Amino acid sequence: MNLHEMWLDKLRAGTRQQTNALLHDYYGKETEVYRTILTEKADSFTGTAKEFGEKYGLAGYEVGAFIDGINTSLENKVDISTLEEDTQLELKIVWRELYKNMLKAKADWLYDLPEWDNFYTEDERREITREFRYSQQAHSVKVGRNDPCPCGSGKKYKNCCGME
Repeated sequence: MNLHEMWLDKLRAGTRQQTNALLHDYYGKETEVYRTILTEKADSFTGTAKEFGEKYGLAGYEVGAFIDGINTSLENKVDISTLEEDTQLELKIVWRELYKNMLKAKADWLYDLPEWDNFYTEDERREITREFRYSQQAHSVKVGRNDPCPCGSGKKYKNCCGME
């Protein structure tokens, strides 16, 4: 069983109260990992998943959870379906994406860490937040009567979806 499956099994195995306690404990450890990474500006890690866990104080299944969480912020994603303790990792963090992904996850306990001051000023963080929020908004495209119809028919809008 891979590390990510172990994490999911742990989440499913307990009662709601046990699951909440597990998540609370994990979020505390995750916060400390990010504090360390941000303080050290450790944008890369090379080694096995087990070595990663030992370095940052995470159990194997917690490494699976951590890699799953940070995966979209890495230069090269890790295939979490094959993540084992002896899996060789080459993690290279894209900081801007990491910050945006923390915003997306609504993880204020992570994106509000004072250690982010090592990377971005408060104004830069506000700008990244604005970019993120703008990217999450729906934007309508105004179609003119004589423009091609957005449905892809090849007809003019007025002769297709814009017919009254």
